[in-house]
Amino acid sequence: MSTTIDSSAVLDQYAIKNNTSATSGKSELGKDEFLKLLVAQLNNQDPLSPQENGEFIAQMAQFSTVEGIGNLNTSMEEILSSSQSTQALQASSLVGRKVIATTDKSVVDTTQTMKGSVNLTSSTSNLAVNVYNASGEKVGRVELGQQSAGQVSFMWDGKDASGNVLPPGTYKFEAQASVDGTNIAMSTNLPANVDSVTLGQNGGEMTLNLAGIGAMPLSSVKVIGQ
Repeated sequence: MSTTIDSSAVLDQYAIKNNTSATSGKSELGKDEFLKLLVAQLNNQDPLSPQENGEFIAQMAQFSTVEGIGNLNTSMEEILSSSQSTQALQASSLVGRKVIATTDKSVVDTTQTMKGSVNLTSSTSNLAVNVYNASGEKVGRVELGQQSAGQVSFMWDGKDASGNVLPPGTYKFEAQASVDGTNIAMSTNLPANVDSVTLGQNGGEMTLNLAGIGAMPLSSVKVIGQ
C-alpha cells in the first residue's frame, strides 16, 4: 500500500522553520530533512498518479528560493554585525577630538583666537558676526564687510568692544548678511570637542555629543581635526 506525502505542505513547514531560524539561530527542519522527505514522497507516490515533472521542478525551484532567502538573512546579519563593529571603532577614535560642525554655539577658550566660518549663500555688501554670551547679551562683533558667496572665514579674539578679555565659556555666533538692503541670517561652522559618541541603532547614523552644544548627527560635521 502506497503512502502519499504532500511535499507542498512539507515545503511550507520548511519555509516557516527556516525563516524562524534566521532569528532564533536554530532550524527545526533543515534542507537535509526536507530532501529526505521529498525522496520519501517519490519512493512512495501512487503508481497510478505519479508526480508530474513540472510539479516536481516547481517544488525544487521553490525550495531553492526558500533556501536562498535563508542564506540572504544570514548574510545580512553578518553585514549588520560588521557595520556595528566598524561604527564602534570609528566612535572610539572620535572621542576627545575636535570637529568643525554647522552650529551657532561653541565652547570658547577666550585666551586664544577662535576661528570659524560663515556659509554665505549670496554676495553681500556687508557681512558681520555678532557674539552673545550664555545670558544672551551681545558681547562682541566681527565685521567682515563686502563678501562674495561661499565659505567666509572669520576670527574672534575673545574680547568685548572695550578690549576686555571675556571669561571662557559657551558663546553664540549670529551671522548677518546685507542682501539688497535686507539683513539675512547665515549659518556658521564652529569648532567643538567630542565628549562621547552614540552608536546608531540597526546600522543607523552615529550621533556625536559635542561639548556645550549637545547631540548632533555625524553628517552635520564638516571637518574632523586632532
